Formats: sequence, C-alpha cells, structure tokens
Amino acid sequence: MIEKTIAGLKVGDAQPVRIMGVINLSKESFYKGSVVQSDLVLDAARKMVEEGADIIDIGARSTWPLAQKISKEEERSRLIPALKLLRDIDVPVSVDTMFADIADEALGAGADIVNDVSGLTADGMMAEVAKEHSCPVILMASNKFPGDPVGMDAVMSSLETIIFRAQGEGISPDNIIIDPAIGKWTPEKLPLYDYETIDNLKRLRVFGKPILVAISRKSFIGETLNKPASERLYGSLAATAIAVRNGAHIVRTHDVAPTVDAVRVAQNSRAKIPPVKSDEIEAELLFIKNPDDSARAMAYIGVTGTGSQVMKNKTVLYNILLKNITTTEALIIKQEMLARGGDAALPREAVSHEVDKVNLMITGTKLQIERLIKKIKHQVRDLPLVAGMLAELIEKENDAVFRYSGK
Repeated sequence: MIEKTIAGLKVGDAQPVRIMGVINLSKESFYKGSVVQSDLVLDAARKMVEEGADIIDIGARSTWPLAQKISKEEERSRLIPALKLLRDIDVPVSVDTMFADIADEALGAGADIVNDVSGLTADGMMAEVAKEHSCPVILMASNKFPGDPVGMDAVMSSLETIIFRAQGEGISPDNIIIDPAIGKWTPEKLPLYDYETIDNLKRLRVFGKPILVAISRKSFIGETLNKPASERLYGSLAATAIAVRNGAHIVRTHDVAPTVDAVRVAQNSRAKIPPVKSDEIEAELLFIKNPDDSARAMAYIGVTGTGSQVMKNKTVLYNILLKNITTTEALIIKQEMLARGGDAALPREAVSHEVDKVNLMITGTKLQIERLIKKIKHQVRDLPLVAGMLAELIEKENDAVFRYSGK
C-alpha cells in the first residue's frame, strides 16, 4: 500500500485522489487563460479551495520549452510576494521552481512543498534545501533536461536514478512524490509516449511513492484534437480520468471544479488494492507486467543485482491464444511447455486426434515462452512459423510506437 502524509495531508491508495490547483504567475505560459495577476492571487487560491483543491501549486517561471526565458530575479520578484499573500490559505502550498535559493526563500515565506520539474538535476543544492527544511518534494522524470526521458522505460529508469540520488542526499523517502513528465518537454516526445505513460502509470507503483500527474491542457491533447490550449478542457478531463483509473494519487490542474468531478467518478471505478495485515506481517499483491520493474522490486527488498536479473523473466506471465494449428503441433507445444514448467490448454479432441486443427492457449512466464520459441524454431512442420509469430507478439507487446501511435 502506498500511504504517505504530505505537509499534513494524507495521500495514497486509501485516500481520495488529491487535486492540486495551479496558480500561474508567468505571462510566458503556453496557456494564457491560466495566468493570474499578482493582486488576485489570494482570491484565485480561495476560489480553487472552495472548488475542491487540496493543494495550491504556485509558479512564476513557465516550464514550457518554447516560453521566453526570464531571469531568476524576475522569477523571485513575482513569486515571493505572491507566496506571502497565501499564508492564511488552509491547504498546503507547493512552489514550482528548479532553483535552490528560490525554493529556500519560498519555504521561508510559507511554502510547504517544492515542485522541481528538473528532478534535482538543474540545481545541485536543491536536495540540500529540501533536506534542511524536511519538506516534501515533487520530482519529475528528467535526465539532462526537465522531462527529457522518452518512453515509459526511460521514465522508469530516470525516476529510479532520481529517487536513489534524493534519498542518498538525505531527503526522507516519505517526502518524495514522483511525476512521470507528461507533456512535450522535448521535440522527440511525441503524443504516443504520453499515452503510453498514462496507460502504464501502475508501473510507477514499484517505487512506493505517491504519483502526481500534470495533464491539464498539454500539447499531446492539442495534437490529438487539433485544438489550442483554451479548448482542451474536455480532452484534459478524459486523460485525467484515465490516469486516475490507472493509479494517479495527485492531479495537477488549471481547472479545479470540473477536474474534481472527473476525478471522483474515475476513482470510484478504480478497484481497491487488497493489502492484508496481521500484527507485523503484511501481504500485498504486486502489479508487475515488465521484467525490469520486477528487478526493481527485488532490489528494493535487498535482492542482489545478479539475483534480480536471473529472476526477473520468471515473474511476468503470458497467456497466449494460438488459433488453427495442427493437432500434432499443438501436442508438441504442450509437451515443450510442460518440460519448461509452463503449460498449454487444448481441446480433448486434440489428444485423441479426432480433429486436424485446434486452438491452443499457452500459459507461461516470459522466460518459459522465450525457451519455447528457441526450441521450436528449428523443428518440423509450421513450428518455426509459430516460433516467429510468438516472438513478434512479445516484441509488439513491448513496442510503444506500435501500441500507441493510433495507426
């Protein structure tokens, strides 16, 4: 179970999905309708809280890659006075900045959380500031630049590195929130990769951290619908509902009231994760569809790197339906699977050879299927063809371009 207390707010599997309302002080933003005038900051925050916001996120520098760049002094002059106006807001306030000195000043001015889209990569002192203030940090998947990992495997690898670094530099594991970097942060980030991320959010559970998604009016929605930011609300709500259904714990949005409605409905369609606890003993079902995630889960419980690499392909199960193969081929495949610890289900008529062709369901781990492919690709009849089809099936299952390009 993922369950944390973030700036006094309970966040996790057993809690309502939390809504983070965005107060944007940057006139350079891609969505001009989100920009709040400095003298209206308090009114905007109060309105968001009334509409259901659990957290207010305030930023003064646009992180849109095409935005005009501003100086740190400009960011500071916009941000700090606005933060001081929010001291009486009765929900946690998050400050969106990549710079340690601004974060330090913002925390002193009343901020509770640091939202660093660079994942601690932009400013080497940010971890020290978070450690000194013992504050929660939102860390976005990043390598050299904010949001530059392309594809879910790259997102997982980036976050693994960021979490390891953050905890190694003294940030409490309970103070880390992760963000998978949805959005066109780099030219290579095609919409299909954002759809892949949204569809595979459950993979992030292996890290044991609250998951934040920032989807609101982003470019992948615009490219899908061919609409400007001002007309992307409905697309944002659809994507948000899917993200919540797939495990998001916090949703960052420009549109609090409609997002609250979408989130509440989506959360009620999300099945509870069944933990079992008796005294000090706990049991939990793990969601693992990727062998590398299995290796990560093993590493976190202390399994050696060698051991986790040996074990990982034994933990992902495939159920594959083969249609219209000969009875002889079906029986050979069943025997080969049994020899490898897997199995195959086939009709009773196949055993007695009453039919020429049958459908067959193969059940086995990734390792067992790979060994089956290796064995039958040099055998007789159409077994080499079947081996090639099985290999292609597994390859396509792990091909983001094939699965999410929409073609």
